[in-house]
Amino acid sequence: MTNEKQNIIIQSIEYMKSHLNEDITSEQLAYYIGYSPYHFSRVFKEVTGVSPRHYLSALRIESGKQVLVNSSDSIVKAMLKAGFRSSGTFSSKFKQFVGVSPKQFQQTMESLHQFVNDFDSHTILDPLEAFAPSITCKVIAPPTFKGTIFVGLFPRPIPDQVPIVGTALPHHQTSCTFSNVPTGKYYLLAAAISRSLNPKHYFDLSNALRGMADDPIHTEHNSATFTEVTLREPLPFDPPILINLPKLLFDTKNRKLEEK
Repeated sequence: MTNEKQNIIIQSIEYMKSHLNEDITSEQLAYYIGYSPYHFSRVFKEVTGVSPRHYLSALRIESGKQVLVNSSDSIVKAMLKAGFRSSGTFSSKFKQFVGVSPKQFQQTMESLHQFVNDFDSHTILDPLEAFAPSITCKVIAPPTFKGTIFVGLFPRPIPDQVPIVGTALPHHQTSCTFSNVPTGKYYLLAAAISRSLNPKHYFDLSNALRGMADDPIHTEHNSATFTEVTLREPLPFDPPILINLPKLLFDTKNRKLEEK
């Protein structure tokens, strides 16, 4: 992938961000950067992993999410900032991408922030024995990082839904294993939340460390795969992290406790 392609796509993403409240088409974006619509869509997906339309939807939800995180403003303001005209459509899309409704998202920030800070990793330890198909992942984090690392398998290279399987690791744990993974093709994505006394840092993840395994992972009957992912600072063309990670951790811990 060339720097020229990346720069072109970054330009189109910046255009999206500054026109979220408008009806933007792939044709408009292609015209803006001087590509044909077909060539633009192909290059955009090559750089970001998703289509321009999907990326734009993710940016809109991220924008609304940031309004809800950074102020006590109404859901209507978040809806308008995200470029939606119907509260029902906004709420439905928000829940699809984030995992909870806008109202639930705003109301549970404080309690989930406290939950993450009190998180005991022993409640979701990996199984002692891995059953195929299995995937073992080594996570390489900056030595100065302190916090919680989330690792999951997703059907697309964007964390915009609950993962097929996922886990959370304390910063001192370097690997995890997923057992009995359904057969299929997955993208292993990771994101990290630095420990903070400010709840906003756990829900606006635009500056969070992130990483993705170099190649998609194909699981088959009796397969055992090893991969690694390096956490890094976000790049200008990275898709937004939309899933509510503290809520995902809360749900995972409760499910594990119920299974005991």
